[in-house]
Amino acid sequence: MFSYRHAFHAGNHADVLKHFIQVQLHKYMNQKDTAYTYIDTHAGAGVYALDSAQAVKSGEYVDGIARLWDRDDLPPALADYVSLVRSLNPSGKLRWYPGSPWVADAEARLEDRLRLFELHPADIKVLAENVRKLEAHHAEQGQRARGRRILVDHADGFHGLKALLPPPSRRALVLVDPPYEVKLDYKHVRDALEEALKRFPAGMYAVWYPVLQRMESRQFPDRLKRLPAKEWLHVTLSVAGPRADGNGLHSSGMFILNPPYTLEATLRETMPYLVQVLGQDAGATFRIEKGTQLTGAVGARGGAVGTPRQPVGNARRASPLSGGGSLRLPGQAFGEGEHGGRAAKGKQDGAAPGPRDAGTGGNAKPRGPRSEAALAPRGPFKRNGSGRS
Repeated sequence: MFSYRHAFHAGNHADVLKHFIQVQLHKYMNQKDTAYTYIDTHAGAGVYALDSAQAVKSGEYVDGIARLWDRDDLPPALADYVSLVRSLNPSGKLRWYPGSPWVADAEARLEDRLRLFELHPADIKVLAENVRKLEAHHAEQGQRARGRRILVDHADGFHGLKALLPPPSRRALVLVDPPYEVKLDYKHVRDALEEALKRFPAGMYAVWYPVLQRMESRQFPDRLKRLPAKEWLHVTLSVAGPRADGNGLHSSGMFILNPPYTLEATLRETMPYLVQVLGQDAGATFRIEKGTQLTGAVGARGGAVGTPRQPVGNARRASPLSGGGSLRLPGQAFGEGEHGGRAAKGKQDGAAPGPRDAGTGGNAKPRGPRSEAALAPRGPFKRNGSGRS
């Protein structure tokens, strides 16, 4: 079983990916005057002590936020994120790490509303106390919201999400971030999002998930691509190649439904830097995909939406003509043959064409006339089956 208690993993590479993207989502939502509702289906404790017994035992933050802490060359999106973490550590020493509720409170405006769900009996107590202290601090600073700005609910966020959609202002940012300790969490996420999109198709939904060897994790992105959202954006970060025993969290992903139009450019500027700074071996890489539900178009390599549909999932992996897919061949390192990252191989965007890329050129011989059979259109690819933080 994959066990994930966040106190052991706070501030690791997965948190860096998730929270720097969360900051950018809030900044985009803040561009409109209309208030919005932030919904966190699995809020956790809210704040984590990096000198606690759990954090010290794992030490994962050392290869995460700690690697960015003293950098003076951060891209703008990472500079915003690190600045937020610094606000929680006024002494300059990295001791506290903010969870997603704290990120939301810091980035959302006074008129926006936060709705936090947590089911774990220990974390809900810590979360409620942290929120109480946070609201007391805001009151001392003279910041008073109309009504209850932050509500904490000891409940299953998958079910609680239904009652909050659509929100009164018709604007919402939803973070879905379960622990994925049981395989059914992947199905629960997809089912909850499908229901949420029926109730409120205009919402922005961000999903974090661990990239693991188990089948549910490998198929997860392709299942999300088929949800009835107008657009989607998918990014993964791998700090190392997979271990031989299959243990350890070396990769994670963020899948955003109805993403900001500005986010892809931000990711393409930021992800190479994260691979360089957080990478632990030659397997470090990243991947960015985008597409639309209406056309099924997939832009795994930055292609424009509306290009001819490419098969996804197992079909992309199985076809020798379809290029890299979301799933990997047995024994293949994550990101092999894909764009971005130090482990990328093969032809890159803008690279000069090789001998096989043209009818003549290089060492290729000119081709003679082709028969009518050779010029006949080929049929479609065949699919091989179905393809917390």
